[in-house]
Amino acid sequence: MNDKKRVGILTGGGDCPGINAVIRAVGKKIILEADAEIIGIEDGYEGLINNKYRSLEYQELSGILTLGGTILGTSKKANPYSYAVKESGKLVFKDLSKIVIQNIKRLDLGCLVCIGGDGTLGIAYKLFKSGIPIIGVPKTIDNDIIGTEVTFGFDSAVFIATEGIDRLHTTAQSHHRVMILEVMGHNAGWLALHSGMAGGGDVILIPEIPYDIRIIAEKVKERHRKGKRFSIVVVAEGARPKGGNVVIQRIVKESPDPVRLGGIGFILGDQIEKATGIETRTVVMGHLQRGGTPTPFDRVLATQLGTKAVDMIKNRSFGYMVGVRRGSLLKVSLKDVAKGCRKVPLNHPLIKSARSLDTCFGDR
Repeated sequence: MNDKKRVGILTGGGDCPGINAVIRAVGKKIILEADAEIIGIEDGYEGLINNKYRSLEYQELSGILTLGGTILGTSKKANPYSYAVKESGKLVFKDLSKIVIQNIKRLDLGCLVCIGGDGTLGIAYKLFKSGIPIIGVPKTIDNDIIGTEVTFGFDSAVFIATEGIDRLHTTAQSHHRVMILEVMGHNAGWLALHSGMAGGGDVILIPEIPYDIRIIAEKVKERHRKGKRFSIVVVAEGARPKGGNVVIQRIVKESPDPVRLGGIGFILGDQIEKATGIETRTVVMGHLQRGGTPTPFDRVLATQLGTKAVDMIKNRSFGYMVGVRRGSLLKVSLKDVAKGCRKVPLNHPLIKSARSLDTCFGDR
């Protein structure tokens, strides 16, 4: 550890199973091995803007390993570099980063641990460049963070989505329908690809491969001709047709990242039913993928990431995120993490494996 004996921790962006396991691991190890105080920042960066925080006692860190969500709360809107405020009845975005930096210094933190996705970690990198000691921990059900092969929360979301597909299979077979399951993922198809393969999806649509509705319809009709009177379609919320755009569910004006995707499943359902004459239904998993108890895999991964983060604090390896590569933990520069999101390569082994089993991706 360094001379300062306080470590801050926050959780930003969308919630997911496993966050509390990270908080538990970081907090307990800091207290046990460094005799330091762990300061929980409430509601992500919102807590640093409005000074909302509390000391996390050892006892409060017990019994939270299996809890979903985050005991600290979170926010997808609170970007200190572009924070929405109303002035004269109008919404304007202000740079409040100087206030955040002052509040961090006032808390006398030896390090700030930021648990989040590419948005949260991108902000963390900016704070690091301003002189704040930062360690990042990758969190997202989308599995799309640069520098790590897996994020905690992803396995739990895949499990929930796969269970949804399994349940759709029985009703699809009974009613001879096309059943569409829309899953999250933003602009990356990891969640749709993994759950689609695990659930035996006949059609898997991901943002990385624009689809042709005619090819999808032909796939469904071909299955019908062969006596397979139902089809399962798994579609990522960020999927789009060739030459077309993503479907936007809503715009959140007060968010620096205002676009919320969603609704592609319903549009696709209407198109498939009109093109094939086969009854089609759409189910949107939505926030069910974010909630509930983390899987054993995510509990273990989150604990490993949390304890590794403390090792990095001890070594003063600031400006880095804990990453996973080939089963090993390593440090990844936040500068690299902040470059964007990690998408599914078109030559990924899972895509090749799925195609070899006649899975349709809507492109051929």
